[in-house]
Amino acid sequence: MRVQHRKAGAASWRFSLVLMSFDPVYTVKEYAVSAPDLSVSSTQNTLIRSEVRPLVFEKKPSSFLQEIPGQSLPLRVAVIGNHLPRQCGIATFTTDLCDSIAVAYGAPGVFVVAVNDAQSRYSYPPRVRFEITESDLSSYQAAADFLNSSKVDLVCLQHEYGIFGGKSGSHVLRLLHHLTMPVVTTLHTVLRKPDVEQLIVMQEIAARSDRLVVMSEHSSQLLQDVFRVPAEKIDLIPHGIPDLPFAESDLYKDSFLVGKNVLLTFGLLSPNKGFENVIQALPRILSRHSNVVYIIAGATHPHVRRREGDRYRLQLQALAKKLGVADNVVFHNRFVSPQEMAALVASADIYVTPYRYEAQAVSGTLAYALGAGKAIISTPYWHATELLADGRGALVPFENPAAIADTAIRLLDNDAARHSMRKRAYLYARHTVWDRVAQSYMRVFLRARASRMQTARGASPLQAAEKDTSQRINV
Repeated sequence: MRVQHRKAGAASWRFSLVLMSFDPVYTVKEYAVSAPDLSVSSTQNTLIRSEVRPLVFEKKPSSFLQEIPGQSLPLRVAVIGNHLPRQCGIATFTTDLCDSIAVAYGAPGVFVVAVNDAQSRYSYPPRVRFEITESDLSSYQAAADFLNSSKVDLVCLQHEYGIFGGKSGSHVLRLLHHLTMPVVTTLHTVLRKPDVEQLIVMQEIAARSDRLVVMSEHSSQLLQDVFRVPAEKIDLIPHGIPDLPFAESDLYKDSFLVGKNVLLTFGLLSPNKGFENVIQALPRILSRHSNVVYIIAGATHPHVRRREGDRYRLQLQALAKKLGVADNVVFHNRFVSPQEMAALVASADIYVTPYRYEAQAVSGTLAYALGAGKAIISTPYWHATELLADGRGALVPFENPAAIADTAIRLLDNDAARHSMRKRAYLYARHTVWDRVAQSYMRVFLRARASRMQTARGASPLQAAEKDTSQRINV
């Protein structure tokens, strides 16, 4: 077991927030924007924002929160999950979430307990003060002991079955069983057809958590229908995105890409991503637009690489060569930095997520592309169906290169339609920039803490949770 302690920073963290009541599942209310608030430059094709009234979370009453006056409260948050430089989507999300909370409320108030896969060690920043070895059950107990002794006000757990040890990630339950502070769990995957072990683990996590955060309406409904989690325990907070400018792709193209139409996919490579369908669409696209380049940016997923090396990437390269489009497919075979990612996305004319299966609850890369105001082509997996509704993107059938080709050609043929799609995507995503997501998380944290304080006079939330879990598992 490897347990690493890091010295904490400031002993307390204070901020002022006016507590607002809100529904367990957020809805987005969009204010009407008058002509002076938002304009589009026809020459630069760039949105110019001035005094735009923000999108806000529309909220319904919650009686106990209304009774708590706005005040300055001490709150120290420990986030459990993967963290950069570990290469995975959860690590990127945890890092971005902590960065946004630190910017909004002060860096001393948030630190991380990082989960390491057994084969790797990472050079973490000072924010990471404790490390769990994924496969070592005793390190989960040690993490709980560390957190209980660290005067932490609340724990925010990032959950994905694959990042924790034990069957269906059951090791994390050892940690949750021994925590004494409120827990808010962010669920990155909610399964429609879990096996028995996955069902029990998720129900136990739900029982041990004071609040559950999901990133889509579909995930919220699955929690209720499949895992029997009450709606009032669920909060919907969208996947955060950086606040990127709305600008023409030509402004960001390097010398190699100047004069080319760029199709882009980025993210860790694995066979379920379906990138071969875009490559198979290229001959038809190139027959109409010979200047198209398809960029596949990202390293092979570490778990896939351990099992089979770079076989999937080699298959994609062989397919491109076989179809005669090898010169039009560019591989960036590395885990791209946030700065490089921003530049790549900005240079894209069309972003493509051709995932092969419907059961994709969250796609951080799709949220990123939407927030950058990209024209998007996607298969209709769960997250894409929600994000790209109302003309914010184009959905094509699974495993259908011809549909990808036809849609790409249609968008490249019609600049006005492509730009209209981009504007709808960009405006919709404004409420998901990281500073607003950080505020939403803080409201949920305060709600969880207030609820725990209220119930402390009677049965503890964990006692109630244990009873609830036992009943639901034994049905």
